[in-house]
Amino acid sequence: MKLLTHNMLECRIKGIENRYPFVIEASQVDTVEQDFDPDFLRHMYPRLEWPALKAAADSLGVTGLPTSVSEDMLEDEEFLKVFHHALLEVVLIEGFLVCPESGRKFPVSKGIPNLLLNEDEV
Repeated sequence: MKLLTHNMLECRIKGIENRYPFVIEASQVDTVEQDFDPDFLRHMYPRLEWPALKAAADSLGVTGLPTSVSEDMLEDEEFLKVFHHALLEVVLIEGFLVCPESGRKFPVSKGIPNLLLNEDEV
């Protein structure tokens, strides 16, 4: 699971108010090279929750992302390469996504998160 996907997921358990972002507990992380597309990154940036991306990247050992981003940084190729790496190349292979409120763990296996709820959680 890429951090782009993580940034858009939330916990859907009934009665939960603090749904986002999932905490990542990683047991296996990999890097998969992707084509660099600065226009895609500029297009995606406004749709992302930057603090959640930064926290997720930190939890997976990705370094170099700043705490905040300015519009000028979106024109800096070096920044965009670090952003690209964190968002699209780092992949959670095995581990868990943990609901920030309930602590419920959802498994990630072979890069695929399983967010299916139990009957009493719907």
